[in-house]
Amino acid sequence: MTRQTVFLWQGVDAAGRPASGELTAPAARVAEAMLRRQGVKAKRLRRKRRSWSFAARVKTGDVALASRQLAAMMRAGVPLVRAFEIVAAGAKNDALASVVRGVAGDVAAGAALATALGKHPAAFDEMYRNLVRVGERSGTLDAMLERIAAYQETALATRRKVKKAMTYPLLVVVAAMVVSGILLVYVVPQFEAVFAGAGADLPAFTRFVIRCSEVMQAWWWALLTGVGGIAAGAAIARRRSAAFRGWLDRVALKLPVVGAILRQAAVARYARTLATATAAGVPLVDALAAVADSTGNVVYAEAVRRAREEVVAGQALHHAMRERRVFPNMIVQMVAVGEESGSLETMLGKAAEQFEAQVADAVDNLATLIEPLLMAVLGVLVGGLVIAMYLPVFQLGNVFG
Repeated sequence: MTRQTVFLWQGVDAAGRPASGELTAPAARVAEAMLRRQGVKAKRLRRKRRSWSFAARVKTGDVALASRQLAAMMRAGVPLVRAFEIVAAGAKNDALASVVRGVAGDVAAGAALATALGKHPAAFDEMYRNLVRVGERSGTLDAMLERIAAYQETALATRRKVKKAMTYPLLVVVAAMVVSGILLVYVVPQFEAVFAGAGADLPAFTRFVIRCSEVMQAWWWALLTGVGGIAAGAAIARRRSAAFRGWLDRVALKLPVVGAILRQAAVARYARTLATATAAGVPLVDALAAVADSTGNVVYAEAVRRAREEVVAGQALHHAMRERRVFPNMIVQMVAVGEESGSLETMLGKAAEQFEAQVADAVDNLATLIEPLLMAVLGVLVGGLVIAMYLPVFQLGNVFG
């Protein structure tokens, strides 16, 4: 693929008014030609300096909003390139604005929209591009963009619910560790000084807590560095290593309570994505190829790819799903009914609604079920430290008596 460069330009438009903007092209002369096709006379053209920003990235919510805006403007009769320029001008996310301008430039140069989107796979996944391609071929691009936006918003809502289910227990555990660390570093040493002056023999539990306090005071920086290093290493390994990512996903599915939510969420995303693609007219084989990565879990992604291979070989989808042994029997039966009755997209849509509702209920119930357990853990940690410090008080009474 030819390397693309972002150019900043200033000039006048076809009406003679001052204009400026950005566009993506392989070379300056190509950029000038693209501007001429748009009726723009460029007076200044220069490469845009690369901005290093770790926070700047295109989010699913931003793409969904942009898709709705594009659909609304296309229905109002706004030309596609102009609609992209308006979306880019109003985008709050600089990364999205840059991507949209690049797509607008490619479309203005004569490229199909799906092809232009393919140059930005981080923002527009295979599912998005397939749906756009169908919309272009059928002349229903505006309706397809609305469908894409609705699908992305639903998928994003499910993802947020899963994130909520994973975040809440983690925050409570972190809070317990922070409180315990503060007690070990600042409170326990005060008691230790009192015990040392009294000269009493301390209980084994108290001696253990004091030893932990001494280690924490001497090596707190090493402990923090180690925990931070492990977390950062795991994050990097998950992003770069498919094997490690697969191992994490398999472990996550086996976790109590949370694992069930992750399984339901993966099936809900699978059903919703496949329903959207098939309803839009994407062939089943092509839809399955795009659906695999949308499940959000390596185990289910592999299952969908293997199911696709069997569908290509002529097997029915529900048979291929059943053989994978990761899909609940309910969705397998609904897919079977859909295939037999010719209403696969409808049955998949209903299955998606059911599993999305299950995820929502499970997340709501999780907070209710897990809060007493987490409070108990917090109470054991903090209460254990308090008990360890007050056990010697009774011995001190005997010594002073």
